[in-house]
Amino acid sequence: MKHEEVMKMLEEMGLPFAYDHFVEGESPEPPFFVFLYPKADNFAADGIVYFKINQLDIELYTDLKQPDLEERIEAILLKHEIFYAKSEVWIESEKLYEVLYEMEV
Repeated sequence: MKHEEVMKMLEEMGLPFAYDHFVEGESPEPPFFVFLYPKADNFAADGIVYFKINQLDIELYTDLKQPDLEERIEAILLKHEIFYAKSEVWIESEKLYEVLYEMEV
């Protein structure tokens, strides 16, 4: 999945989003997304990158737990045939939940 396709998929989710972070002072009210490609796990053949595989992290930030929103996001990931792992953490200093979706694209 190319970057432009990731952007279109995120637009389908209907929330504000930014790559890596929002500029300080310009963060929208939750819920919102941040996404990034923290690493690549490329497939090699004959000593070269034969097939590119980037890890994509989509971080959902909410001030309240929102299972319906998570289901909507997961339905969009499934529509795009993306296998994902999911984890969640409460960030005390920010008073926000982070739901992390990790996948390879």
